[in-house]
Amino acid sequence: MELYHVLNRGVDKREIFIDDGDRARFVHNLYEFNDTIPAPDAYRSPMWDFVSPTLHKRQRLVDIHGWVLMGNHYHLLLSERIEGGLTQFIRKLNIGYAKYFNERYERSGTLFQGRTKKILIASEPHFLYILHYIHLNPLDFFEDSKNWREGYIQSTENALNHLDEYRWSSYLDYCGQHNIPSLITKELFIGVFGDIRKATSSFLRDREVTILKGMRLE
Repeated sequence: MELYHVLNRGVDKREIFIDDGDRARFVHNLYEFNDTIPAPDAYRSPMWDFVSPTLHKRQRLVDIHGWVLMGNHYHLLLSERIEGGLTQFIRKLNIGYAKYFNERYERSGTLFQGRTKKILIASEPHFLYILHYIHLNPLDFFEDSKNWREGYIQSTENALNHLDEYRWSSYLDYCGQHNIPSLITKELFIGVFGDIRKATSSFLRDREVTILKGMRLE
């Protein structure tokens, strides 16, 4: 199995998720377009209908191992279930969401910035880091931990509380909070990390910077 970190952002870094309605639509599309059979006019489906009833047996194109939605971009962690499934899924996802977005906001033209990036997870350190990286993206919205990429976390507890309040990622489902469980395949990372919340806490504590650590007691 090959695992890919997939990401794209709005053209000119524009916001592509304006409100929770947009985020709900994208999440709905993550489910609806993950099928070998086309979903006609899926972008017209009810906005909060995450899991639409289907009359056929679904054949997924990919497994979604992790995801997060930010203001102007998204991150996905995917593996193919059928040959060519990754490319097919991404194309359906981007085109479907762009049609919805342009219709809702009465705009035209390209929504996403170039081709979607697909980064193969080719090493063990990268594998052990990538799910945490995806789940920690919402810390960009949290003043105390917005520099987490540089290794600065003022309070692990506060950072975890912030993640607990952010529903637009796979983190809550990994933590057993039953947020949008129909989207993700958890077995791979649960098998490695066990308790994801504890693993995330340990990951953050390794980077925690307190006021005392920055003081010189002279």
